[in-house]
Parts: sequence; structure tokens; C-alpha cells
Amino acid sequence: IGHSHHMGMNMDMSGGDNSTMPPHHHPTTSSDHSHNHMMMMMPMTFYFGFKNVELLFSNLVINTAGEMAGAFVAVFLLAMFYEGLKIAREGLLRKSQVSIRYNSMPVPGPNGTILMETHKTVGQQMLSFPHLLQTVLHIIQVVISYFLMLIFMTYNGYLCIAVAAGAGTGYFLFSWKKAVVVDITEHCH
Repeated sequence: IGHSHHMGMNMDMSGGDNSTMPPHHHPTTSSDHSHNHMMMMMPMTFYFGFKNVELLFSNLVINTAGEMAGAFVAVFLLAMFYEGLKIAREGLLRKSQVSIRYNSMPVPGPNGTILMETHKTVGQQMLSFPHLLQTVLHIIQVVISYFLMLIFMTYNGYLCIAVAAGAGTGYFLFSWKKAVVVDITEHCH
């Protein structure tokens, strides 16, 4: 159905009906033109500069060294927060799964022995508060990760360094506890 409708549109346009032609024709040329203009403006290689650097939003334009320093700190903190959020989510998940119950039941084994069979039941439900909190935090984490990716894609050297340094610092500060926890649990088993 869609194909025949598309063919009908093509027939109308090629039929020389001048009243329908300009509305179909003009928006495509103007959008192509603006698209080309945008492609020309966007740098496709890494550079160091602080003149006319757009940061995520059209009204956030960096023009001075001071503004770039402020943006550097903000991006650094955002990247650090992102790493902290990832590790905090892992910690929350571990805490919410403390409600895991181990049910041991005796099972008759070979030669008249009795084996203990352990069944693990996880207490977390879909509509529980921990799971809803995890969902909200996951959404925030995804949005921040895309923001950081888009900031890196400005190809501005200062902002790229801010993303990398913030992520590194965040991991350094927050993940040492995680390493200890993992180590302890591995020894327990």
C-alpha cells in the first residue's frame, strides 16, 4: 500500500502540477543546504581552541579561556560522577540482593547417604523500590554516557581530556572499595 501511495506522489509531482511542486521541493533544498552548512562547521579532527566551541546546546557557546576552564571542570565532574554512579548502582544491587534466601533440603544420595541440596531464591521483585530506583539510575547513567560521548565528539582537545581525566579520577576514587568487596566475596566462597 505504501509503495503504491509513494508512486502516486511521484506521479503527481511529475505531472507538472505547479501548485504542489514548490512545497515538496523547497523544504528538501533548504534542509540539504543547512545540513551541508552544519557539516562544514563541525570539526572532524582533534583541535585545541576555545573560540566558538558549542557544548551540547546551541546557547552554550565557549568563547574565552575562562569559559573553557569552567567547561573543563564541569565535564571533568560529570565524567567523575558517571563512574561513581556506575559503581554505586553495583553496590545498591548487591545490597538489594541481600534478601537472597538459601533453602537447604536433605536429598537421599547413593549408598544410603543424605545430601544437602541448596536452592537459591532471590527476593527482589519487579515492582519493588530497589528495582525502580535501579531503573531511574540506569536512565540517568545512559543519558550521562551519551552526553559524555557527544562532548568527546566535539573533537575539542580540552574537553576530551576533561572526559578522560574525569573518568579516570572517578574510577580511581570509587572503585577501590569495589575491588576490596570482590576480593572478600571470592575468599568467602
